[in-house]
Order: sequence, then structure tokens, then C-alpha cells
Amino acid sequence: MSSFSAVHRPHEAAPESFPSALQNQVAAYAVYSRKASLQSVVSLLNQQGIRDQDICLLLSPDHPIAAQIREMRSVAPEALSRPALAGLVGWLSRLGAVVISNVGLFIRSRAYLRAFLSPQTPVCRYWGTLSSLGIPEPEAKRLGARIEEEGGLIYVNCGPGANPQGILDMLRRTGSLEASCLASALYNA
Repeated sequence: MSSFSAVHRPHEAAPESFPSALQNQVAAYAVYSRKASLQSVVSLLNQQGIRDQDICLLLSPDHPIAAQIREMRSVAPEALSRPALAGLVGWLSRLGAVVISNVGLFIRSRAYLRAFLSPQTPVCRYWGTLSSLGIPEPEAKRLGARIEEEGGLIYVNCGPGANPQGILDMLRRTGSLEASCLASALYNA
């Protein structure tokens, strides 16, 4: 277990609202600036064997992607005739979940759907969403503030056979402002 150099181990068990589909999983996550190419990061994750539905993207309403989604909502349906915007919507809809505060929500993965729509999940900016993914509340609140300040967070649910340390290293190499691992499967070990 010592191979995780940045594993976050909470002092208490995950909240009861934590969905069984994501419980006992290992995840990696990273905060990125508004200038980072999140599509490139996701492409690199895909090359490492991470499926789109295992990736969750949380974006600030000030993020450039959020601005494009707002534009689409204001001029729909003709906005989707623009190839770049249609491509963006197609890309976002392939991901497991995309949360853009005050703008929109895309959810493809049942695991993320259960996590985000649980009656126990507090709807308080990003920290409720992050808490529902197993990130302890104090850390979730801190990360929520970083998302608002910096631009976005990529959360990767690492399935069986994934290399969480390799994913964490890749997130660090792609210009993340901070990256960490959540090893909920290791809490009871």
C-alpha cells in the first residue's frame, strides 16, 4: 500500500450515502486551470485504458467549456449545427458525468447517477458532489473552492486492473495544479 505517494485516507468511513457502485474503488483526481486542454487529458486517459464512463469532469461556470454550453443553450437548436459545438456536446456526453455549476449536468454512468442523485447528497456547490464520490467533506470543500478559482477537476474511477499510481503520475504530467489518489478500497486494509 505504500506505493501510493499521495493517497488520501480519511479518518472515518465513507458516508452512508456513498453509492455501492463506487464504494471500495480506487480513484485519482486532479485540478486543472481554465487554460488546460481537458480533452487532451481525457484522450491520454483513454490511451491508458480508462473508459470514458469512468471519468467525471467538474467545471467552474467560468470555464471556457461552460461558456460554450451556455452559448448552446441560448441559441439552440441552431447552435448544434456548428460543428465545433456539436463535437463538444458529443464529447461531454460520452463521459461518465460532467457537472458545471449553474450551467448543466451530463450523466452517462449509472454509478455517477446514483452518487449525485442520492437523497443524502448535499447540493452545495461542488463539495456535495465530491463528497458523494468518497472524498471526505473537509477535503471536498477545499477542492470545491479550487474548482471555482482554477477551472476544473477530473475524477477517474479506477476499475479492476487499472494502475492508479500510473494514472496519478499521468495527471501530474499533464499540467494539473494538484493531483491525488483516493483509495477507498484500502481504508479497511
